[in-house]
Amino acid sequence: MTESMAGRAIGFVGLGNMGGRMTRRLVAAGIRVTGYDVRQGQAESAGASPAEWLGEVCDETEAVLLSLPDSRAVESVVLGARPEADGLLSFARPGQVIIDLSTSAPSSTQRIAAALGERGVHYLDAGISGGAAAAAKGTLTIMVGGQAAVLESVRWVFGPIAAKIVLMGGSGAGHSTKLLNNFLNAVTLAATAEVMVAARKAGLDLATVLDVINSSSGVSYASTNRFPHIINGDYLEGGLTSNLMTKDVLAYVDYVRELGVPCLNAAGPLASFGAAANLGYGELISNRVADAIGDLAGGIRLHDQACRGEGTGGMRDGDAGAGGNAS
Repeated sequence: MTESMAGRAIGFVGLGNMGGRMTRRLVAAGIRVTGYDVRQGQAESAGASPAEWLGEVCDETEAVLLSLPDSRAVESVVLGARPEADGLLSFARPGQVIIDLSTSAPSSTQRIAAALGERGVHYLDAGISGGAAAAAKGTLTIMVGGQAAVLESVRWVFGPIAAKIVLMGGSGAGHSTKLLNNFLNAVTLAATAEVMVAARKAGLDLATVLDVINSSSGVSYASTNRFPHIINGDYLEGGLTSNLMTKDVLAYVDYVRELGVPCLNAAGPLASFGAAANLGYGELISNRVADAIGDLAGGIRLHDQACRGEGTGGMRDGDAGAGGNAS
């Protein structure tokens, strides 16, 4: 435990695929974490002290982190049901900071920030990127919306989990940036998967194709960080699922419609990840979109099936990708 972390305490709501990994990092850094998840045992498995009820995460903690599937879940946790008033809004103290690490709609984020602000509670929207591997290693990128002084007051929270922290602007700016980034991630992953299936069917050596792409104008995060593994049968399991990718693309579509920006490029990833879901890959990591496109191309795989012992169907190897919140 470092001296700066001694006596520090936070609450954490949502200890799934990403939240659990981040909690382990925070606990390892010496921070006392009170965790709450609707699934029993999640807090203990992440090394946190389990909260018996939601409001307990606010007790004797300086900040409360949220890692939840979408804005609806965040609104339920923070604002609570009416008239029960059972959300964090009813239990957070003036001066306490709530940090939303989820992929949320900026308009919802701003409403929540305003409601908490009336109680003197600070709210930061903090979109995260880097996936499960970065969460486990503590190298996430965090894009923050909110007041600079509030961010500085909780920068110690981000230290164990992030390598880069950027203040994007006022409330909603972090989640806005996250939606834009996630859309690009979806487009490049789906497009690269299609290209690699085509390359395989054309009889090209995939490692050589990637080498050329990665030194040419078609380079992307997918081509440099994902497909060198995928062509060897490693799908980097544990990250964002195809169903969650679809959810994020739809959130982007809603957001740019609110902005009055034409959305001309969402059809491709929606078709790709929708097909993946229909073929049985929806709850597997979104990298399996390459298998879905391969299925539609006649059972193509980017790696040697004989070595892996895999067929062409959807739910293979007992894999069931945990829901996540990062890309």
